[in-house]
Order: sequence, then C-alpha cells, then structure tokens
Amino acid sequence: MTRAKEIADIFKDANTANEFVQLDGTGALPAVSGANLTNVAETKPAITSVSPDTITNSQTSITITGTDFVNGINVEAIATNGAIIQADTVTFNSATSVSAAFTITTDGTYYLRVENPNGLAARSSTALLTVSDAPTWSTAAGSLGSMAAGGSASFTVAATSDSTVSYSVTSGALPGGLSLNSSTGAITGTESGATAETTYNFTATATDQESQTADRAFSITVTVGINNGGQFN
Repeated sequence: MTRAKEIADIFKDANTANEFVQLDGTGALPAVSGANLTNVAETKPAITSVSPDTITNSQTSITITGTDFVNGINVEAIATNGAIIQADTVTFNSATSVSAAFTITTDGTYYLRVENPNGLAARSSTALLTVSDAPTWSTAAGSLGSMAAGGSASFTVAATSDSTVSYSVTSGALPGGLSLNSSTGAITGTESGATAETTYNFTATATDQESQTADRAFSITVTVGINNGGQFN
C-alpha cells in the first residue's frame, strides 16, 4: 500500500463518500494548516427521476436524470423482492442524464441503481419504474355493424389489461345521438336522423390505470330505408 493510499484511508469520510488526500511533498502526514496541500474529492451520483416511468415487458429505453454520472456508468433495476435486472444497454448522455434499455419480464415496481466506474453508487429512494401490461383489444378492428337511421344502437367494444380499463373516442366521430360508455365500452343511444346512408369511422382508445393506451379503428354504418317508392306497371 502506498503512502498516499494510507493517508487517503485515514481521511476517508464514510458519510459523504468524499476522500481527502493531503500531501506536503515529503511523504509525511502534514498538518492541516500546512502549505502546498492538494484536495481530491469523489462524489456519489444521485437519481432524481426517470422517463418514461411505466414500461411493458418488451425491451424499452428509459432516461434517468440525476447528478454526477460518469461515462461507463452501470444501471440496474431492483425489484421490491430484491431481484436485480441488469440493463441490456446503457448510453451515457451527460453528467445529468443516462439512457438504459431494459427487458423486464415480471410486472411490478422497481428501484433504479446506478454505479460509476469508480465504485460510487446510488439507488433511488422509491420504486420509480413500473412494469405493466398495456391494454389489449379483444374486439376486432373494423365494422361493428349497422343500424337504421333514427334507431337505437347497441354496440360494445372491449379491451383487457392488468388493471381497470377506460374507453374514449380519440378521433373521428360516432353517429349523431350515440355515445361511448367510458367504463363499460358500450355504445348506445338513439341515432339523430341521418337522411342518407353514412359510415362513421372513429378511433377508440383503451387506457389502463398506469396510463398505458391502445388504439383501435372501428366503424358503424347508418342505413336509410326507401320511402314513397314508385310503382311500376
């Protein structure tokens, strides 16, 4: 062990992970007030946030924001049961940003841990990352069917997830007088009176409790009967 290492061990501050090496050029331990002293400090990294904070089981890249990251940093996700998942890839962006791609097959919440090449590390104080299944549509895309102008509608769209799903129309439009129940996916109402056959195209979005979404395109056709038809002799 070198003299510098012996001195560094003496002055190591375990609480702040700062090491102070003070040399007077002779190899002897100098007085704190001596001249020609050099102060060398090492600082732990810190994690402040992650984006996105919810991912699926497929490989997904997240960006971790914090401080004092160093090129060559290692990133891990730690389950609440202690299981450790190593990042598939890690990209150093800056001293305050690092990107990591994860493939995590078990749903749950995860702490994040980063470790610089010098061994100084930090773990998030809370489970910042959630792994959850996105909604999956069970209703096939395309036409839901047809209804008569002025008639009552009875259609349903459905999706499933690992948490409660809500529904909304995010583009296009339902036939006039119809509405989508956000809780059940039922499309009901009385058509407001189309005068010509019309196909209404719209996109429904299923959203789960983790704010994950899935879109699907549907259509409903409103038909109009032939009134006052002519008689041919």
